[in-house]
Amino acid sequence: MQTLRVLNFLSLAAGCLGHGYMVIPSSRTRLGAEAGLDTCPECTIVEPVNAWPDVDAAQVGRSGPCGYNARVSIDYNQPSANWGQSPVVTYAPGDIATVQWCVDNNGDHGGMFSWRICQDQAIVDKLLDPDYTPTLEEKQAAEDCFQDGVLPCTDVSGQDCGYNPDCSPGQPCYRNDWFTCNAFQASSRRACQGVDNAPLGSCFTTIAGGYTVTKRVRIPNYTSDHTILSLRWNSFQTGQIYNTCADIAIRGAGTNPPTTTTLQTSTTQASPGSTCAATSQVQVTFNQLVQTAYGETIRLVGSTSALGSWDVSQGINLSAAQYTSSRPLWSTTVSMTIGAQVQYKFVRVSSSGSVTWESDPNRSYTVPSDCGRGYTVESTWR
Repeated sequence: MQTLRVLNFLSLAAGCLGHGYMVIPSSRTRLGAEAGLDTCPECTIVEPVNAWPDVDAAQVGRSGPCGYNARVSIDYNQPSANWGQSPVVTYAPGDIATVQWCVDNNGDHGGMFSWRICQDQAIVDKLLDPDYTPTLEEKQAAEDCFQDGVLPCTDVSGQDCGYNPDCSPGQPCYRNDWFTCNAFQASSRRACQGVDNAPLGSCFTTIAGGYTVTKRVRIPNYTSDHTILSLRWNSFQTGQIYNTCADIAIRGAGTNPPTTTTLQTSTTQASPGSTCAATSQVQVTFNQLVQTAYGETIRLVGSTSALGSWDVSQGINLSAAQYTSSRPLWSTTVSMTIGAQVQYKFVRVSSSGSVTWESDPNRSYTVPSDCGRGYTVESTWR
């Protein structure tokens, strides 16, 4: 009997490797993958746990609110040279923030997910020290604090906050403050892949390609020069939980929605404002309007390592989460060093893998020097 139990566990661990990770804002996991350190960013999994139907019950152990990837032995609860040193984006209290994660095509197990902020800075500070690895007790205390700080779906008007179709009335999962995936066995728009109805490859995973999962959350009435936004996804099909986090700041008087500067491609605008370190990064959103056929994706490729150094295979897939027939929008958000001068182009990748580049000349962009805000670059395919 003990042998059978071990074999069952090994089968679960070997068969469910594909999952997901936060991509907007840029999570520690995403930054680990972009730095070439994490060969499977979607593989940060807590298992086996009782993830369903009580989405609050399971202890996360060494995973903590930021995740531990056993495949590559990376603990994202501790900052490194590539993540956790400073916020990747700044919000103001009350901002409505667009957030996004990526689910792998081979590991979409449905269920529910939540975005969380712990408002106890002393607890969060233990996840901000590059010279300290939090203990299991400290990780769980942090996870408990984040569970108390769920950013409810219902806080944003006009957002669909229904009940999970795989959860029955009376069960603990029958709640609409968490976000929900579609029915796991749905014939179309199934599970988490159906939330955006995005095409395969709209976000990056190393196993089978990914789909974006996009929502909006309201930033709480809380301020911090450096805190953490955490995502928790509880699987319906399997006993698994995935945690991931991004470093953010919350400061200012508060605006709704967040303050951004919209720039036309090939123009440069520097914003006056806060003094930033030379290595500070800001979030730059690239919006590209382009009509595509089913199975096609749009990729951003450019002169910096963050944009693939002109290698199409290393470029960044844009998301079609907001694509409509009247507004064919593809979008991605990239962490970029202030003051950097970038050359780039968009490329169209067909379902067969063939690549079509935009026409010359290269597009150019100089990242603004104010690290206290985000930026958006709008353009149309040429």
